[in-house]
Amino acid sequence: METELIFIGIILVASVLQTSTGFGFSIMATPFLLLLFEAYDAIQINIILSLVISASLILKIKKDIDFILLKRFTIGSLVGVPFGILIFITINIDMFKFAVSILLLLLTGLLLFNVKLKPTPFRDITAGGISGLLTTSIGMPGPPLLLYFTGTDTEKGRLRATTLAFYLFIYFISLLTQIIFTGTNKLVWESSFYAIPTLFLGLFIGQILFKQLNQKIFKIMIYILLSFTGIYLLLESLGWLE
Repeated sequence: METELIFIGIILVASVLQTSTGFGFSIMATPFLLLLFEAYDAIQINIILSLVISASLILKIKKDIDFILLKRFTIGSLVGVPFGILIFITINIDMFKFAVSILLLLLTGLLLFNVKLKPTPFRDITAGGISGLLTTSIGMPGPPLLLYFTGTDTEKGRLRATTLAFYLFIYFISLLTQIIFTGTNKLVWESSFYAIPTLFLGLFIGQILFKQLNQKIFKIMIYILLSFTGIYLLLESLGWLE
């Protein structure tokens, strides 16, 4: 029962963040799901639920999507996906946790130092490629997009809509690729279906919060989320929380 409550709590918080920010689910959920499930199972559960979120919201946020940018992300992701599945097949759980934590902390540091980027077609495609690689390998497409969008001072509505639309594509491709190359299991699908009611509750709460967020609070939430998740996962990967 305690494990189930923890699982539901993770899904609720992560889905609220995903709906209100456009990126929070995988960043929040994946590290903590790793504490409850094997790496392969945690990643696939994250992908399935993220796909449900994107499909549920796509019609509501369609008007804010930057379709030119979405096209470039998609092209880049198709290059990154094959490399990501190679990482997924050969993944080591301890190295995986450590690498993700360093990635998140590095990303947070860059944001805090107010790193700025000038958007170009090549950089758009590159961000999509890295995101595709991270989706099929660790189920986390958000970090490279988050860095790119924040570095280019993208408005929060456009950020949320474009990332959710991209997730709808990349999560579907990633899930299909993983099932083909590594298979799936009953636990993954049972856990995913079990979480759906909580997921939709999180979507409802997140929609309300999104309307209340201004751009400054939005960025502060990014810093807190990434810092907390990165530090927690780093400590856990080093065995300091056992």
